[in-house]
Amino acid sequence: MTPTTRGEGHPLVDAGPVYLLGLYNKDLYVDSHVFCALLSNKVEYDYFQYHPMEEISSWMSQMAKQYPDVVAIVDYGKSYENRTISLMRIGLKSDTKKKAIWMDCGIHAREWIAPAFCQYFVRQILQTYKTDAKMEAMMTNMDFYITPVLNIDGYMFSWKNSSTRLWRKNRSPGPSGDCYGTDLNRNFDANWGTIRVSSDCNSDIYPGRGPISEPEAQAVTYFVGSRKEDFLCFLTIHSYGQLLLIPYGHPDFTASNYDELMKVGEEAAEAILKVHGKTYRVGTSPAVLYPNSGSSRDWARMQDIPLTFTFELRDNGTYGFELPQEEIQPTCEEAYSGALHIITYAHDKTFNGAAATAAALWTTLLALGVHLM
Repeated sequence: MTPTTRGEGHPLVDAGPVYLLGLYNKDLYVDSHVFCALLSNKVEYDYFQYHPMEEISSWMSQMAKQYPDVVAIVDYGKSYENRTISLMRIGLKSDTKKKAIWMDCGIHAREWIAPAFCQYFVRQILQTYKTDAKMEAMMTNMDFYITPVLNIDGYMFSWKNSSTRLWRKNRSPGPSGDCYGTDLNRNFDANWGTIRVSSDCNSDIYPGRGPISEPEAQAVTYFVGSRKEDFLCFLTIHSYGQLLLIPYGHPDFTASNYDELMKVGEEAAEAILKVHGKTYRVGTSPAVLYPNSGSSRDWARMQDIPLTFTFELRDNGTYGFELPQEEIQPTCEEAYSGALHIITYAHDKTFNGAAATAAALWTTLLALGVHLM
């Protein structure tokens, strides 16, 4: 399903997404608390409530319309139920090939806070880059590839009614045809099927019929894998537990840059702590959560993307996957601080490091009396 905007002639065209409206006798009626905003032909999108997929798709289209110079919608796959999987490519135009940052949200359907964070993250960087020199530099040197909802079928199913609210997986049928769903974060080709999975397709951790058997995992694998040398950072956003997880999920494997990942992760956790006082633990999944296999984070690290993290957002289990809407704003604010630290580190290591190396080389050449014309 390609994201669409309101049709021509609609009284709210160009006003931005409006979701507090109803219809009566084919005329619009308006809740009193949005009346003043309607008078100015502008209703702000509410980033601190949960939105169904249709509203998120409309919001994506609106962002591309509002920021045409920096936002483009890229369709890069189809879900099992044939819905279009889209991302937002955000960055300033450049004549040179750019590096990239990946972020996906909503790989697990019931983790509604994750898509809320992706939307907030997009808002923040778009509101910041014109006035913040650092963000402008990062958007000049890198493109942000952000998928607000990766598991579209599952996410929409979780909105169906209260009985489906805690659905986790996608919606593809199992081998027997009488059960549904694969855990997409067990379906990637990274030690697939080796630890903490179930062969029962009714299980929440059923890994699929084989590695990358699911179209959603295939879409990420192809899109990222076909340009893996461009990506400096791969962030996948989940809930809950207040964790920053680094590779690998299998206890028998250790990332070659484990020390760097821990250092950057701990610094990000410190940045998170400063916002609202929430503690995020940092480590591999076996060390701070449980072992797993087939995760997108591990797959990305195996593609030589150096900085790969799983964010497990609020809370610690009081509300679990049903985080109240009043928790959205503080959760997004603190997670933004942590994600921004990791992304800034990735940027500076690449671009400031290259500049420093060039300067050091030039100094050495001058010391040796080499003069370049």
